[in-house]
Amino acid sequence: MSEFDDLARKIIANLGGAENVTHLTHCITRLRFTLRDTALFNIEALNRLPGVIMAINSNEQCQVVIGNNVTKIYDAIYAAGLVSTTDSPATAEKKSGKGNIVGAVFNKMSSILVPVVPALAGAGMIKALLVILTTYNLLAADTSTYKILAAASNSVFYFLPLFLAFSCARSFGTNPFVSVAIVGALLEPNFIGLMQAPGDIVTFMGIPVVLMKYSSTLIPAILSIWLYSYVERFLKKIIHQSIESVAVPMLGLLIMVPTIAIVIGPIGVYLGDGIGHAISYMTGVSGILTGALIGGGWTILVMFGLHWGLVPVMINNIAMHGSDTIKPAAAMATFSQAGVALGVFLKAKDKKLKSFALSAMIPALFAGVTEPVVYGLSVKYKRPLVASIIAGTLAGGFVGGMGTTVIAYVFPSITTLPAFMTDTFAYYLIGLSMAFGLSAILTYLFGFDEEIGSDTAVKMSPAQASDAVTVADKPVSAAGTLPVNYLISPLMGTVIPLDRVKDPVFASESVGEGIAIIPEEGLVYSPVDGVISKLFHTHHAICITSDDGAEIIIHVGLDTVRLNGKYFTASVSEGERVTAGQLLLSFDIDAIRAEGYDLTTPVVVSNTSDYRMIIPTEQQTVRSGNHLLTLQPE
Repeated sequence: MSEFDDLARKIIANLGGAENVTHLTHCITRLRFTLRDTALFNIEALNRLPGVIMAINSNEQCQVVIGNNVTKIYDAIYAAGLVSTTDSPATAEKKSGKGNIVGAVFNKMSSILVPVVPALAGAGMIKALLVILTTYNLLAADTSTYKILAAASNSVFYFLPLFLAFSCARSFGTNPFVSVAIVGALLEPNFIGLMQAPGDIVTFMGIPVVLMKYSSTLIPAILSIWLYSYVERFLKKIIHQSIESVAVPMLGLLIMVPTIAIVIGPIGVYLGDGIGHAISYMTGVSGILTGALIGGGWTILVMFGLHWGLVPVMINNIAMHGSDTIKPAAAMATFSQAGVALGVFLKAKDKKLKSFALSAMIPALFAGVTEPVVYGLSVKYKRPLVASIIAGTLAGGFVGGMGTTVIAYVFPSITTLPAFMTDTFAYYLIGLSMAFGLSAILTYLFGFDEEIGSDTAVKMSPAQASDAVTVADKPVSAAGTLPVNYLISPLMGTVIPLDRVKDPVFASESVGEGIAIIPEEGLVYSPVDGVISKLFHTHHAICITSDDGAEIIIHVGLDTVRLNGKYFTASVSEGERVTAGQLLLSFDIDAIRAEGYDLTTPVVVSNTSDYRMIIPTEQQTVRSGNHLLTLQPE
């Protein structure tokens, strides 16, 4: 069992089990669950899991923020059969019977747009690349090479209604292929050929039809498939099952295509244009205020999932008008969070916090992924969140006031700069520099209490889902004067003294003094900063030499060497340098117990003679990262 499998099982267990999950999806950093009973959503337990950045209940949707490894956890959940539901979000919501209308709308927009965003971002970046190539005369716009690449960049936007139809069908629980056929009628050459100019009027059985251009539109497709979901359910109720497979699609097309052409399509186009004009009007009246509100408030919107109310507007602006002014302002929030990470790195004294801040800054800057910073630093320490909001507000006001634009829907980062290379690119660079620099400076000046959350697991490092665990306050000797070394717990479980271990070698302390843990999860973390001095080929035991000279043995289970490595997986290698809290080993706790082995795990200091006293924790249970042993030098 891998570390991802183990984490997946723990997540589902703390959601009330597989039977409580009616729907699961994910975005770039978080798992999104719809539950039958949200009272079983154990937020506190989930927040203690190494590998989980934060668990939140947003708009009646239970979210578990993972970070870069979200797809691996998502795949592990389904691969292990932990969630067997195939319910659509619509069916899941109906089963849950909970939620408010605003939350339902935002969750619905999320489920529709998240699958489409990668295609939009990829096509948008090609479009940005073509702008650069033609601007610097590296490629002529009239060449076949340009036109082929232009086709790649334009296809997603031109056929956006079809992408949305398929995604909407999955979200609303309708037949996706019939849904694509319905919306596809609006792009069919015969239908397009009826229009000489937008606004032309033809008739359908004597009913006036206002012709519009539907390529690149967003709202008509969403409204159409939403309505069709009800039509399809109605048809299935009244049509006999023997002819359902033919009659439902036929009647669906006959009903929906004229309805879209006559009513829904024009309304959707006018609505989309109206929203775009409203945003343009707000920007024209006060771009500074609009940008400031977006730049300062975007992080808060994302935390509660409310940003999905603006995402369709951005996509619609780009699809219909070729550019958008909201995303540049929102980008200021991203870079202000990266600035928080830099500020914490520069200010923090604890080297583990510094390491976490630096590792969290990298995905924020280069991938636009800010959850590790938001939940691991800004929300946790409070004052950095204030610093980021101030910086985002000022930088957002600047780019908004300068009318900064973007030509593709992308996640703001250094790697996506080409998407912002319009005639306002210089203002964008100034704005992101303001957001990043000012946030770092304010975070440093405001400071933060490093002791906050020191007894809980540090949230996930972006580079390694289970590496970072907060160390408990450094212990001191009973006299309060002697320098001491200390070990944090490598496991979560019940603590027992060595003399109760059912192995005479460990119980007699002939190997060394220490303590034993009966594990509750199959993960072993490093108790110290140091070097792996020995990794047994069976991976059931590992030896670490700490930077302070302690020689530590962690022996998972008794007689488990007989398994010859079965059920054990090593995440490190011999001679490798490790840090306290870094994942060392994982093991299938249930499988090993099923084979009859005692999983009591001794943690001993083999060079006991180098210490005057080794004092075990008085806690009866420990979590990974809690104080375990105090070593008093001679």
